[in-house]
Amino acid sequence: MSSQAHVIKTRLPEPPPPVEILLASVRAAVEEIKAKDVVEIDVRGKTSVTDHMVIVSGTSTRHVKSIADEVVKFAKKLGAMPLGVEGEREAEWVLVDLGDVIVHVMLPRVREFYALERLWTVGDQPGDAEA
Repeated sequence: MSSQAHVIKTRLPEPPPPVEILLASVRAAVEEIKAKDVVEIDVRGKTSVTDHMVIVSGTSTRHVKSIADEVVKFAKKLGAMPLGVEGEREAEWVLVDLGDVIVHVMLPRVREFYALERLWTVGDQPGDAEA
């Protein structure tokens, strides 16, 4: 009886695309599917988790899910595999983690409740230091 050796094909990971290209891809994806109220926040120096956050709104749970799917599709075209996608089942707030860019796709009422833009931009406005 002879046994065949199993060959495990491995592939070295390709370097992730530069953050500017990844951001441009996210912009194109959310524009393609008509996401609302797109906000980009540079969070470098505020967290070690990511460099940029993109927050967008969808008009319904189906729209939120479609936006997230489009972001994943555009990222994969670049060869960037998402590190994680959370919240797809309820589709009220879907997070797409692309490493250097995290995309939050939210229903407007959820976005208003959590106010991520305000949370991550505290102290960025010139008048904040005086208040």
